[in-house]
Amino acid sequence: MIIINKSGFIKYKNLKFRCALGKAGISKKKMEGDNITPKGSYKIVSIYYRKDRIKKISSKFSLIKITKKMAWCDDPNSKNYNQPITLPTKYNCEKFFIKDNVYDLILVLNYNMNPTIKNKGSAIFIHIAKRNYKKTAGCIALKKKHLIQLVKEVKEKTTVTIG
Repeated sequence: MIIINKSGFIKYKNLKFRCALGKAGISKKKMEGDNITPKGSYKIVSIYYRKDRIKKISSKFSLIKITKKMAWCDDPNSKNYNQPITLPTKYNCEKFFIKDNVYDLILVLNYNMNPTIKNKGSAIFIHIAKRNYKKTAGCIALKKKHLIQLVKEVKEKTTVTIG
């Protein structure tokens, strides 16, 4: 079990790393665009990575190589809300193939899936932190080298508890 606490640390087995959380902290009351990291227990449903930026990575997951046409829909008006999509799209989305390195490695959590509730929040990822652990829009973010270490260790049954 991965444990993420409100003081900004992520722990898994013998690993402990600093992490960034949503600008509005952790709460059960999550809505689209509120900058809250959702409290609760989740599963990692998929892991995406930039092959051009991360040369060597190992995982117990089947890793998905990010292409220029990949994105995640965060628009409640779309039937594909809180799902991976292919670009181009008329809907608001998080593009994966970006100049910044935050999406070089992405662990997708199953927040607000099965069923997906419109406006309850989307695109809750564990990804790479910006400089000085700048707060996120609701995701969990850590240093690239720490995230690579975590990906190497986690299993498909690993739960992520945020609280």
